[in-house]
Amino acid sequence: MIERTFSSPYVDIAHLLVPVLWFGLLVGVCFVAVPVKFAAPSLSLPVALDVGRVTFALFNDIEWVMLALTVVVVVFSGPHALPAIATAFLALILCVQTVWLLPVLDARVTMIMAGGAPPPSSYHLYYIAADVLKAGVLLVMVWSQASQLSRALAPAHHGRRHGIAPSVLPGQHS
Repeated sequence: MIERTFSSPYVDIAHLLVPVLWFGLLVGVCFVAVPVKFAAPSLSLPVALDVGRVTFALFNDIEWVMLALTVVVVVFSGPHALPAIATAFLALILCVQTVWLLPVLDARVTMIMAGGAPPPSSYHLYYIAADVLKAGVLLVMVWSQASQLSRALAPAHHGRRHGIAPSVLPGQHS
């Protein structure tokens, strides 16, 4: 088995915090901020779509940074199948969104802003499905790392009762 590339509690914590942060950004941008703008009565559809286009373009760049951070953390945390597979899956989803879905959706927004009416399509639903998949993968990564950290910390707390260190429990010699 290949040994861990870099042993540090900071890497272990980053391995938990990076997907938590990415998940929070994803929920905040894609499932809260962007949909809510369509409920604003003062925004016309073309303006709301234009704001959405700019938001998703910037968020896509941020997600590439989050993916890069995830790759670094996974590499430095050692060879574990789940984080590596999850990271590869996140990269695949992000590539599909960047190369295929965002350009298609951008073209549709441009057409609507120019007064056109694009034919009905499922691209928006595909984008939402990709975001839901990303959220699921990120939650699996968070759960996995939180479980690992919990198991790693459990021996340190084994035997502690009411703030008494294990070395001074009744029946033990110091």
